[in-house]
Amino acid sequence: MGHCLFSLDGAKKGEDEMTFLILYAEFFKIGLFAIGGGMATLPFLFRLSDVHPDWISYGDISTMVAVSESTPGPIGINMATYCGTKVSGILGGVTATLGLVTPSIIIILIIAHVLDRFKDNVWVRRSFYGLRAAVIALIAYAGVQVYKIALFNGNRLRVKEAILFCVLLPLMLRFKKVHPVIWIVIAAAVGILFSLPS
Repeated sequence: MGHCLFSLDGAKKGEDEMTFLILYAEFFKIGLFAIGGGMATLPFLFRLSDVHPDWISYGDISTMVAVSESTPGPIGINMATYCGTKVSGILGGVTATLGLVTPSIIIILIIAHVLDRFKDNVWVRRSFYGLRAAVIALIAYAGVQVYKIALFNGNRLRVKEAILFCVLLPLMLRFKKVHPVIWIVIAAAVGILFSLPS
């Protein structure tokens, strides 16, 4: 009986180690290809949700976008920490976060070492033009996905959220100098009021 328990413990440990490796690898890929900052990680997070729906859902991503925009730190790191913690506790959060930042650290060390030699190279300049276009496309895709999650429940429009969106967007465009935290606080307060029973 003791031998059987020992074997099961070993299998569980191996399974946990595999989960940490998969977490690290998945977020390493996101960190490697999500060029352009936090919002550019969203398409990769949506794909991760499709591949590992038990790890993170579209709803989790939508919630974390709101939380990440109102808390310190980049959205990608916040999402990696959240997802890793959800899957495997604190160590999972640390593992996913390390996976996400490792490519950036490696790439910036390489770029810092060679950029001065190649910054005037025509091919390097042209590649940056292409990267800018790709980043815009990634962020636009992420915006559409978050829009769909926030304003639609399946094919049904969420009326209260749509009204809030239609009121806040023109105000934000009109009063551009108002700090984003103010808009987040206003939206949160209105969201609480909308949620109160009538």
